[in-house]
Amino acid sequence: MSRLLQRLFGRLPIGWLQLSHSKARFAAALAGVAFATLLVFMQLGILGALNSSTIAPYSFFDADIIISAEDANTLTDGSNVARSRLFQALGVAGVASGTPLYIGSLDFQLDGGSTASLQTYALDTQGQAFVTRAIAEQFDLLIPENTALIDTAMRGVPTSAFDGLRAGQPFAFEIKGKTLTAVGTLTMGGGFTADGTLFVSDQTFLRFFSGRSSGAPNHILLKVADGAEPDEVVSRLRTILPAEAVKVQTLEEAANADLAYQTTERPTGIIFGFGVLIGIIVGIVIVYQVLSTDVADHLSEYATFKAMGYGQPFFLGIVFEEALVLAVIGFIPGLFFSILLYMGMSAATGLPVEMEIARILSVFVGTLVACCLSGAIATRRLAGADPADLF
Repeated sequence: MSRLLQRLFGRLPIGWLQLSHSKARFAAALAGVAFATLLVFMQLGILGALNSSTIAPYSFFDADIIISAEDANTLTDGSNVARSRLFQALGVAGVASGTPLYIGSLDFQLDGGSTASLQTYALDTQGQAFVTRAIAEQFDLLIPENTALIDTAMRGVPTSAFDGLRAGQPFAFEIKGKTLTAVGTLTMGGGFTADGTLFVSDQTFLRFFSGRSSGAPNHILLKVADGAEPDEVVSRLRTILPAEAVKVQTLEEAANADLAYQTTERPTGIIFGFGVLIGIIVGIVIVYQVLSTDVADHLSEYATFKAMGYGQPFFLGIVFEEALVLAVIGFIPGLFFSILLYMGMSAATGLPVEMEIARILSVFVGTLVACCLSGAIATRRLAGADPADLF
């Protein structure tokens, strides 16, 4: 390591020699950096899972525009929309077709005791043009009453429960005292609001949600005509539909607005966002304490260098060298244990907790910056001090 750093800095690696001189302090410093790195990774992982699970349901739908209630901040909250808005929208230039979308939550339970909450989506049986190809290919199976496409990756239910369904055998189960038969599959997995997903026809939906009306869907999905620009059609719709009753957005705008709301206004997103900040602060404090103590223990040596004419850049270089060593070596175990925890969390909760290359790079750069900032703060005592005062 000494030879490598000597080639890198073009001088004796004083910082490395100072750190490695006290093995116990060096190990404690690396453990502190690794812990701070682990804390940041875990907060970012959970926040990333929240973001992914928020955006994921939008991927089910192949639509250009969505009409929602004015108070709807996410895909699953807010008031219902009058179905008459669909007919108003179809009269606007550039709108080619539309369909109502119904959303609710149903509780699933196996005979063995496994339970799961299912986010249930429903379209009319002519709505296959508004879903992705994988779902559209199975849409005709939903025409018979009380049939569904079920999420085989739902949290809390063993995947083996759906082996027969994957082989083409219908899977019957009971919800709200009624029998529902799964005739097809989809794959989504659990999120923060539900353990899995269910797709049914609008008529089946209304049988299980007796308090709902076909005239009051949660959203209305629209497709624009060939050659029409969705943004221009949205502008036309906003001039016709009452702003105090509905909001009109492209599907992409709605997904981004949903994500922003979940991460900046919902407690879950705010808590994990602050968790990232706390992890950074913990890392800065730990490295500062290590480097500050190291500077204090070698004040006489620094005084000698200063009396010989070495300036503040030289001292910063030494401390930055120590910060670089701590950041690089401490980051490795932090990353390793974070990957293990990501795998365990994903297996235990079904959340999409994934270690991304961009996240690794950003946390590594952040670790370097935090360590260097701590080093700069730790050397402030040397900046204007007289060598005689340091002996």
